[in-house]
Amino acid sequence: MKSLAEKKEKLDTYLRSLGSVAVAFSAGVDSTFLLKEAHDVLGDKAVAVTVHSGVYPERESREADVFCEREGIEHILVSFDEFSVSGFSENPPNRCYLCKKGLFTRIREATEKRGIVWIAEGSNVDDTGDYRPGLMAVAEMGIKSPLREAGLTKADIRELSRELSLPTWDKPSYACLASRFVYGEEITREKLSMVDQAEQWLMDHGFRQIRVRVHGSLARIEIHPGEFSRLCEIAREADRYIRSLGFDYVTLDLGGYQMGSMNRTL
Repeated sequence: MKSLAEKKEKLDTYLRSLGSVAVAFSAGVDSTFLLKEAHDVLGDKAVAVTVHSGVYPERESREADVFCEREGIEHILVSFDEFSVSGFSENPPNRCYLCKKGLFTRIREATEKRGIVWIAEGSNVDDTGDYRPGLMAVAEMGIKSPLREAGLTKADIRELSRELSLPTWDKPSYACLASRFVYGEEITREKLSMVDQAEQWLMDHGFRQIRVRVHGSLARIEIHPGEFSRLCEIAREADRYIRSLGFDYVTLDLGGYQMGSMNRTL
């Protein structure tokens, strides 16, 4: 088994071989570490591309901008309307594949005129253990996945990020808001906004790892079991606020937060 230092060296060697790269940058744990390493290795030949989209909260875009300004990294902003992708709103099981194809096509259009050879995204080896149709689009389009190439796990990335004093080293895992909808549930702009506001309310009340899943008019909250009692203390307030957004019912999942829990229905 390779050591963390060996994995990092493999990552840096791989990035160096690319020559120039545009990192799809969401300000999450993985893409922040990847962007930092790419810029350290390639300098100005590594740029960040952040997509403005309805499935990502505005706070993530602000964090991305702050990080790039602090690190002196060129930051390209791209607009993308996921509702223009045929089939997206119907939310089929391959929704992520459809969306990623459109998103990376948009990124490629924005970067190829700048002479940037490669586009890279931040999936790690742990992402291969779940249903991830988006990775099929990544492979088909020739998008690079340096963290997977280097054999880095989520835990590896957090530890290396901590050593680099990156602000994201202990940031909760995040996924696009479209992942909150049970497959077959229609995705609308209004419902995306409802989820965003519900999760922001919970964050503002001190909860960190959060998902508000949508099942028709029911909002299913996933948080860590250790925080159940704290949520129960403000249950009436949470119920009142989340229902005010447009949900008829609000419930707490007794299984707690689970990555990819919507895939159980497949």
